[in-house]
Amino acid sequence: MLFNAARTAGKILSLTVLLVSASLAQAQSQILSVTAYPAVDEIIKAAMPQWKKTHPNVEIKLVSRAFEDHHTAMTTALSTSSNLPDVMALEFAYVGRFGAGGGLEDLSQSPYRIKDTQMRFVPFAFRQATLSTGAVVAAPTDIGPGTLLYRTDLLKKAGVSEAELTQSWDSFVASGVKIKATTGAYLMAHARDIKDILIRSNVKPGDGLYFDAAGKVVVDSPRFVRAFELARRVRQQQLDGKISGWSTAWSQGFKNGNIATQMSGAWLAGQMASWIAPTTKGLWRASQLPEKAWGAWGGTFYAIPKAAKNKALAWEFIQFMTLNRDAQLSAFKVQDAFPALLEAHTDPFYDQPIEFLGGQKARLLWREAALKINAIDVNKLDPIADEIVNTELDKVLDQGKDIPKALADAKALLERRARR
Repeated sequence: MLFNAARTAGKILSLTVLLVSASLAQAQSQILSVTAYPAVDEIIKAAMPQWKKTHPNVEIKLVSRAFEDHHTAMTTALSTSSNLPDVMALEFAYVGRFGAGGGLEDLSQSPYRIKDTQMRFVPFAFRQATLSTGAVVAAPTDIGPGTLLYRTDLLKKAGVSEAELTQSWDSFVASGVKIKATTGAYLMAHARDIKDILIRSNVKPGDGLYFDAAGKVVVDSPRFVRAFELARRVRQQQLDGKISGWSTAWSQGFKNGNIATQMSGAWLAGQMASWIAPTTKGLWRASQLPEKAWGAWGGTFYAIPKAAKNKALAWEFIQFMTLNRDAQLSAFKVQDAFPALLEAHTDPFYDQPIEFLGGQKARLLWREAALKINAIDVNKLDPIADEIVNTELDKVLDQGKDIPKALADAKALLERRARR
């Protein structure tokens, strides 16, 4: 009996050793899978050494794809519940669609309780990840405060001041006429740009871009009418180059001085300086958007799929990337990712002159804009609505379609899609 007892004890001890060894091995080889797209992937790589200090046994497996490829892959992964990462980076335009699909964790629930830290984020950014149900499907990490970049040399030659350019949308277009007449340069790359910002202006609290708080389609509202009318005026006066963003002609237009202004997120200034048009350093300045139309372009969020394997660790990583002041400032300084964390808005870096913008302290402008942008609700049909509205605008610009008819058609089509 003593022999059997000893043998049993030996087996238990061996089993215990195996379990402890397995546990230690698991701790030493724990893997957190993260998927992202360019710029965001570099931010994550830069943060890894600091992350390793508190998580020495966690390896981050980072998969990076081109922007469109990344979001296509995440769409497939969520629909099939396969090849899902623990953490996925999402651009703002995809947050509502993915969240409404039901495949993302609700970060407002336990154990995440992200609403406990809501006041630490830029208000509009937090709202962008909040569904009409109150679910928060992602955490904001960077934002794109809207700004107007303009060529000082072209404005000077045309005798146009910044005040004249930005006083109102009417004066903005009138300035474009002067610029075109004296320099031959286009006011903007594409008339669609002016539509994009105007539909984002004066949105009522609780409403979205294309749907109101009750889910009603509002693409025939006065802000859409005005946006289409101004875009048409730009096209009729030949003030746009009919150049799509991110095309070769677009970047060449900036390099060659053929495009006088560009409305975008503040991040564009950094990209202009680093690779789009670095030879134009010192010729550009930034201002608030015409008529103080506070708006935002883009923004990055981190989400956790419901089928993720390491949710607790994923949440630790997201908190590190979004609520860590040093990590947020590092991303801003290296990749021009404007912080979504309010605590990262107080740093001497904001007062530093930007060489590409002729020494202008433009980050102060962008910080002001970040706090004045209205929170806009997201809807899963926003990407579809965007396509429908752009298609109708093209018909107005290229085929002379009547604006009320174009917006009525857009509304009818979107209402049909909403009923499916």
